Amino acid sequence: MILVPKREYLLLLAGDLVVFVISLYATLALRYLTLPSTTDFIQHFWAFIPVFCLWIIVFFLAGLYGKHTRLFRSRLSATILYTQVINVALAGLFFFLIPFFGLAPKTILAIYLAVSFVLIFFWRRLVYTNARRGKALKGVLLASGPDAEMLAKEIMGDHRYPFTFAHVIDTSHAPTHEIVQRACRLAGEEDVQFLVADFYDKAVSAALPIIYDATFRKNRFALVSLADLYQEVFDRAPLSLVHYEWILSHVSSSPVYDSAKRAMDFVGGLVIGFLTLPIYPLVALLIKLDDGGPVFITQERTGKFQRPIFVRKFRSMSGSDTGEEVMKSKHVITRVGKWLRVLRVDELPQIWNVVRGDLSLVGPRPELPALSAHYSARIPYYNARFLIPPGLTGWAQITHDRHPHHGADVAETKEKLSYDLYYLKHRSLLLDVFILLQTIRIVVTAKGA
Repeated sequence: MILVPKREYLLLLAGDLVVFVISLYATLALRYLTLPSTTDFIQHFWAFIPVFCLWIIVFFLAGLYGKHTRLFRSRLSATILYTQVINVALAGLFFFLIPFFGLAPKTILAIYLAVSFVLIFFWRRLVYTNARRGKALKGVLLASGPDAEMLAKEIMGDHRYPFTFAHVIDTSHAPTHEIVQRACRLAGEEDVQFLVADFYDKAVSAALPIIYDATFRKNRFALVSLADLYQEVFDRAPLSLVHYEWILSHVSSSPVYDSAKRAMDFVGGLVIGFLTLPIYPLVALLIKLDDGGPVFITQERTGKFQRPIFVRKFRSMSGSDTGEEVMKSKHVITRVGKWLRVLRVDELPQIWNVVRGDLSLVGPRPELPALSAHYSARIPYYNARFLIPPGLTGWAQITHDRHPHHGADVAETKEKLSYDLYYLKHRSLLLDVFILLQTIRIVVTAKGA
């Protein structure tokens, strides 16, 4: 039983394409104050097909094909507006540079911006959300701890999920035999179709044999791992449910993936490295004019299997940071360094570490040794992130808005680790490409600098 269906992304894509076409028809009607003829509409439709394809890519980069969480929906109107402004500007550039279609629709594009914004917002906020409402599957949550509480609060507080918890049993608040009796009774109810449980919980282990027998008396019933459902909902690993067995079972990856990723790192690193070389003299000049200090700094970082690696960066602070300085706030960001960090230009020299194989394009953030030791002593399983090569960008970097990349923060680093562990389990070439595309969006919008 799939509790979090993936088809919603295809539905969004198909709906957006339909709205693009409807918006074009409505725009032509408003532009000429009459319904467009079939010939006129078809002419514009064929001209806009490559534009629509480009717009879908922009929507993807803007995160509009991600999960529609409550936080995302609160920003939906602003996201659609700035995305459509970019799309209309790209369309204008397209028709200016490619006059093949014989169109110069400046007025049409201006009208299209207003029409498409209204219709896309209406489709995504009202039609799409309400269309997905139906009779929710009812289930039982059998677990305890902060991650279980967070999952229950998320599911029961957001109607977008096609399932809900009719009952939540906290295994820490009753004797094991009472939990077994209640769980088995609820599992036998006709309207209960699934049970989500922490299989490492002693009370759950005791109840499983009886629940197993009860499921044979029902037409449809599923046992779902709490850890797996948590990852489906939050895109990160539940730290309170992570054990050594969980980590060790997800360390290995296929030799094909490892070889393909290394090839992607080498070729991609060379291409990016040579394309960005012309920027180096300008950056060096700006750094020298700012405070006259050195252009580059070389830092030791913790690499795969906690081996030391040395990376070179454009200097953005008043000195070279080894990690101890971050925790004591000894260095400050320079005026030029502030903008180098906003634009991520300070990271460019590290691309040659990717070519050498010290870093990957995608992986956990390469940490300073002092911070690695600081976190390893305070955060369980923190060292698991060193089982794979660190990367210039990663799942935690694009999904965790509050990662402490300029200081030491145990609480936020624990949350960041949950995203690193999620990547450790789910890493693949498709996920790596997705992370790289989302990194482009973050760099362009200067988000999180």
